[in-house]
Amino acid sequence: MPLLHHAVLHLAEVSDEVVVVVAPDAPEPDLPIGLAARVVRDATEGEGPLAGAHAGLLAVRTDVALLVGGDMPDMQLAVLLELLGVLVEARVDAAAIHDGERVRPLPSALRTAAAVEAAHTLLHAGAHRLGDLLDALRLAAIDEPTWRALDPEGVTLHDVDRPEDLDG
Repeated sequence: MPLLHHAVLHLAEVSDEVVVVVAPDAPEPDLPIGLAARVVRDATEGEGPLAGAHAGLLAVRTDVALLVGGDMPDMQLAVLLELLGVLVEARVDAAAIHDGERVRPLPSALRTAAAVEAAHTLLHAGAHRLGDLLDALRLAAIDEPTWRALDPEGVTLHDVDRPEDLDG
């Protein structure tokens, strides 16, 4: 099964709407058959992950969005649900996972309107990092003991950037 299928299927467990963002000239991604996922394209090439997130958030039709990487095949449903729950309960604009000394931008839960506005402002200021988006929003970070209780192996944060990443 292609790597992207895993991420899309995990999102489909918690949402009726899945938006996949690809580069402007990328081939159409191979998505799971029977899944109502929409593909949107970055407006310009090379603007970084913040621009991709902005393109995806603009396409979202819901008040809340989960932001994940297509290279994150092992996200745990319980962690995604915890992100959404914290976002709603804490009345913040973003919820993310605290990992060691930092807050990870992926996966995160965002209030769509606030995230679109912040991303737009940041992009016009020359920002490219997803971490900049979290810094610009009212954020609740799930502490490591809490999310690790839901995912003891920490596989939710596993991303595949190189072939050897598939081994562990």
